[in-house]
Amino acid sequence: MQHKKLVILLAFLILVPRLALAQDNNSEPIDGVQNIPADAYYKAQVTQIVNQEYLGSGADKQIFQDLKVKILSGDEKNKEVEIDRVGGVNINGGKGFKAGDKVVIDKTTDNGQTVYYVEDIYRIPALVFATIIFLLVAIFFSRWRGVGSILGLVITIAVIIKFVTPQIIAGKNPIEISLIGAFIIAFVSLYLAHGFNKRTSIAILSTFITLSLSIAMAYGFVHFTRLFGNGSEESVYLQFGPTGHINLQGLLLGGIILGALGVLDDITTAQSATVHELKKANPSSTFKQLYTGAASVGQEHISSLINTLFLAYAGVALPLFLLFTVNGGTPIWITLNSEFIAEEIVRTLVGSITLIVAVPITTLLAAYFFSRRKEEA
Repeated sequence: MQHKKLVILLAFLILVPRLALAQDNNSEPIDGVQNIPADAYYKAQVTQIVNQEYLGSGADKQIFQDLKVKILSGDEKNKEVEIDRVGGVNINGGKGFKAGDKVVIDKTTDNGQTVYYVEDIYRIPALVFATIIFLLVAIFFSRWRGVGSILGLVITIAVIIKFVTPQIIAGKNPIEISLIGAFIIAFVSLYLAHGFNKRTSIAILSTFITLSLSIAMAYGFVHFTRLFGNGSEESVYLQFGPTGHINLQGLLLGGIILGALGVLDDITTAQSATVHELKKANPSSTFKQLYTGAASVGQEHISSLINTLFLAYAGVALPLFLLFTVNGGTPIWITLNSEFIAEEIVRTLVGSITLIVAVPITTLLAAYFFSRRKEEA
């Protein structure tokens, strides 16, 4: 029966995005801005180091190379081109290239002339290998649950790429679109990962309730701290061209919503499962006993997750911590007052408060529903 429900859900996921989430590829340009033809990108292989020189000295020493490369993909496959002055600290870690290295090159037009640039090292095969290892580990240790979790992850990525992003670019309200996307992701991914059962349904209900509260908190925090979504380099780029109409403050709130969902998935499923296991261990447990026992576990979960949440943000922002240490002349309050840091603080606080309130909400709901029946599925 459970497999039949899975098939029905997968059919639903295949059909609904086509009917409700698909975008019209022939839509009019936003605000009259015509699409600019994109640069052409190719996979290529370095065949020869034509020339190589070092500039600077000591820690500032950088390598620059003239390369001959052979294009391996696209409409210019097997064509050989020479690219001069490839180097700097941002290209292949400043280490230069050797014959046989595979790279990504960019073909563009500069003042009417066709120019090729080395964009980056080609690392797709390595990423595919790492992904295969992840899939094998997940499936080996979690069996069908692992397969469901992977399908849920695929759906999550599809919803963000095929629905949330295009709708926001098309001019829709980022908060509303992110909220709809979050609900779709929560509903689908939780059922796929944890199965069609009562405790998963309780976890989804708890997620929806808590997510609604987190939206209110995020809205209040963002407006109270007067954040406008300008805290990152990417948001600055969005203010130009066909994305200039996007409400950056709404985009910030939408990002906080999706981030909060990632926290909720863990806590709501764990708490619902805890109550269920307590009920199975002692079918005569009362509502109070179930709530008290599960709340104790939830408190331990909260303690670890708050630190985990901070470390997740700190890991991404580690280069910033180094810069702040080097630039020690700037007062700490100036650093904290900057919009970029303030945005991250608000994200962390909203996420932390969300996971804290998710524990009593989920525990209450689960204890109520599971205490009403002695026979549990």
